[in-house]
Amino acid sequence: MDDAISFSPAPDLQVAEWINNDGPVTLLGLRGKVVVLEAFQMLCPGCVAHGLPQAQRIYETFSSDDVTVLGLHTVFEHHAAMTPVSLKAFAYEYKLRFPIGIDEPSAGGMPKTMQAYGMRGTPSLILIDSEGRLRSHYFGTVSDLQIGYQIANLLSERVASTPRDLGGQEVNSGVACDVDGCPVP
Repeated sequence: MDDAISFSPAPDLQVAEWINNDGPVTLLGLRGKVVVLEAFQMLCPGCVAHGLPQAQRIYETFSSDDVTVLGLHTVFEHHAAMTPVSLKAFAYEYKLRFPIGIDEPSAGGMPKTMQAYGMRGTPSLILIDSEGRLRSHYFGTVSDLQIGYQIANLLSERVASTPRDLGGQEVNSGVACDVDGCPVP
């Protein structure tokens, strides 16, 4: 079920460790791309059967130049069984190739990113637009067609907001313009 679309800035990811990635990932560093965030737990049947396979399909379908898929291992139960070592083996066995962050634990039991996003459980799928705004938040399963449609719409918004010439080429990309005009790069 889609929660309210807010268009508010997406909260920062509070991650203790990343796997399948050489360094930390930030939403600010992903500006310009649509971000698909799949929150899961290894021992969650819905995550294993639906959420993670869907995230992997999105990862394989869309260009990494346009869409970034991130996993968020957000453990709120069975802490002793869901360690970083177990997660690395799980990701290897399930052939999950996208970056996966381990949600930062908190004193209250609910991980920090899970709290910041107001997640009700796992699986949760979150869509963040290219401007870093929270656009959709699903708890449970959602159809591939619906998510694909929403990602395509977010991509078309990004393209529509980029100035283009009559041939479809970007205009003034990365070029500072002043009152006298825009220099040729």
